[in-house]
Amino acid sequence: MAGFERNPGVPLDLGWVELSRVNLPATQRRAATHKTRRSIKKEWQAAWLLHAVTCIDLTTLSGDDTPGNVSRLCHKANTPVRQDLVKSLDVEDADIKVGAVCVYSSRVPDAVAALKELKCKVPVASVAAGFPAGQTPLEERVSEIRRAIEYGAEEIDIVITRTHVLQGNWQALYDEVRAFREACGNTHLKTILATGELGTLTNVYKASLVCMMAGSDFIKTSTGKEAVNATFPVAFVMVRAIRDYHERTGFKVGFKPAGGIRSAKEALTWLALMKEELGDEWTKPHLFRIGASSLLGDIERQLYHHVTGCYAAKHHMPLC
Repeated sequence: MAGFERNPGVPLDLGWVELSRVNLPATQRRAATHKTRRSIKKEWQAAWLLHAVTCIDLTTLSGDDTPGNVSRLCHKANTPVRQDLVKSLDVEDADIKVGAVCVYSSRVPDAVAALKELKCKVPVASVAAGFPAGQTPLEERVSEIRRAIEYGAEEIDIVITRTHVLQGNWQALYDEVRAFREACGNTHLKTILATGELGTLTNVYKASLVCMMAGSDFIKTSTGKEAVNATFPVAFVMVRAIRDYHERTGFKVGFKPAGGIRSAKEALTWLALMKEELGDEWTKPHLFRIGASSLLGDIERQLYHHVTGCYAAKHHMPLC
């Protein structure tokens, strides 16, 4: 995201926040029809799938993460699609890489070292700020952000305190995210709303606005650890908030769905949503990411089918 003008944030506008409402039936109808609105086939599908690869934050957030599996993830990030498929699709000059490698802060040095060895410029993103629950004291959460940046993280994915949203304490939420933004300095800030725990879509919209006002570069649906993760009703609310914020302030904020996105077909549907709701620029990695760990494997299988006419067994695809 180098060279892209960041969202500096604006003063908290409580009037705008408090007066905001979401039409639940209309949102649900729009979300229900979205999957049937577009059908992308043949070479256009292959092109969109290759583009989707560049928007993936390739992620491992497991308790048993080791330097070895982080290194494998980085190798996959550097060569996300089998080279025989790349050659068959005639996209060797495109130098396709994923959007970022996302790990816990303690694993950032492993990812940085592996990518340096590969001479790969894919950025390292670190979850921080008490991920996934966000229930640790603010000072510790800010310290975790600074430590991840010292380790070499170029992007930080933080979680908000859901209690602030559920209690309607928008000033506290603004101050919290503003503190995280200041701790990030020049490092890009992605703010995870954990929408499955916010109660209502109106809360999701209001939280989106407040986090953008506080200076978030991206707003993200989920940690991937909640019972409900990225859904299309939530997505429409968040991208409409992004559009409203851009129209009012002129600042562009990115969007990242995460949690449960596993199929190539889903990736195409998310890209179509961004194109329809926000325009072409929001289909590019500096404004759109997909948080996923297993999505890339299915995209490779679909590309293999496009090239050969056959589906490859899972064990024929190089694993992370």
